[in-house]
Amino acid sequence: MRLHFSRKLLGIPYAVFLAFFVIIPMLVILFYAFTDKEMHFSFGNFIQFFSDPTKLSTIVYSLVIAVITTAVCLAIAYPVAYILARSKMKKKFVILLLFVTPMWINFVLRVNAIRELLNWVGLLGEANYFNTIFGMVYDFLPFMILPLYTTMLKIDESLYEASADLGANSVTTFVRVTLPLSAPGIVSGITMVFLPSMTNYVVSDMLGNSKVTIIGKFIYEYFGSNWHMGSMVALILLIVVFLSTWLTGGFREDEPARGSSL
Repeated sequence: MRLHFSRKLLGIPYAVFLAFFVIIPMLVILFYAFTDKEMHFSFGNFIQFFSDPTKLSTIVYSLVIAVITTAVCLAIAYPVAYILARSKMKKKFVILLLFVTPMWINFVLRVNAIRELLNWVGLLGEANYFNTIFGMVYDFLPFMILPLYTTMLKIDESLYEASADLGANSVTTFVRVTLPLSAPGIVSGITMVFLPSMTNYVVSDMLGNSKVTIIGKFIYEYFGSNWHMGSMVALILLIVVFLSTWLTGGFREDEPARGSSL
């Protein structure tokens, strides 16, 4: 009884934290999203947003930029993580550190460094979408490499030996063993890259010369003048986050193992 009571007491700080930093802010967003400037219940914010072709195109642009950024990060990170995880090098953590080190530097400084690089090669101000995607790939690549590397590092080496003993070549081993067992890392990396790519307006502003507008920019601008519309856009983004989490929620740590049989 005493142990059960102490567990309840330990849960109080977490409950208070969730209430003040999650539940109450969410209720405030819901309240403003479904009210007008006179504080009357209304769906006008949603109607106004979805009836504006410019705003709808912004959502499409945001999704396209996020998808391309995620795909490029995955295409670069997967072979890097695979090589590092399977390598026998004693100092391979040094190479991993080279990819992680930029995360220790201030985000704005990193974006400014990329801006200067693009300006030096003459791309700043011309290829706005390319610049935005290039900057996001640079910033979010470590968030794709780390979960992939951690997941692949946990794959039992005996599975590769068993695959070779059963006559499987390297391609078959990769498709039937490595890829299924690395699925949790792929899902985690996609989640960590895709969602921030839709909202990181700092990169699109600084590298796209404010000519590339993503949904995060709308939230920033509306909360400066119209909390009702800003809350509505934030709620739409929250729904996108929920759908993305729900779609990837079917992956479990124990599910990929079933696909590893030869």
